[in-house]
Amino acid sequence: MKNQMDDFHHNLIGELSNLRAFARFLTRTPSTADDLVQDTITRALNAREQYNTDASMKSWLFTIQRNIFYEQYRRRSKEKEIMESLTQDQVHLQKNDHSHSGEDDINDLSSMLWQLPEILREAIILVGAQELTYEEAAEICCIPLGTMKARVSRARNQLNDLRNASLVAAQK
Repeated sequence: MKNQMDDFHHNLIGELSNLRAFARFLTRTPSTADDLVQDTITRALNAREQYNTDASMKSWLFTIQRNIFYEQYRRRSKEKEIMESLTQDQVHLQKNDHSHSGEDDINDLSSMLWQLPEILREAIILVGAQELTYEEAAEICCIPLGTMKARVSRARNQLNDLRNASLVAAQK
């Protein structure tokens, strides 16, 4: 049993460069590709009992990676649809209401959110806007808890940087 586990890990490590190349093809951005590879490895390790040793490790891993990519793509599409709907509602409210200070803040935040990379935007929306715990958000995204915490932290930092840049631009 231990020898089979060692073989599994050895073969998995041997496919990392192929996984990275395929992920970069799918995502077109290195950081998103790295996250996709990490998610693929995590899911493969959790499902190693399902791996058939007679099958190709590469094709099994590519199937997992492709499925994760399309799950994330569908999630992002739905998120984008919801955000566009919210933006349209805000535009409609602005036409009917002349007090714009709070609405301007919401529009600024919405604009800044869309400047974040997709995975960071997803993390901050789940934890910040949807008020999910880190654990719940990590489970939804099928990623480790530490990865979710890191993504939320990076998203907050980038939003803060964007806010500061917009304040500086407004003062000019």
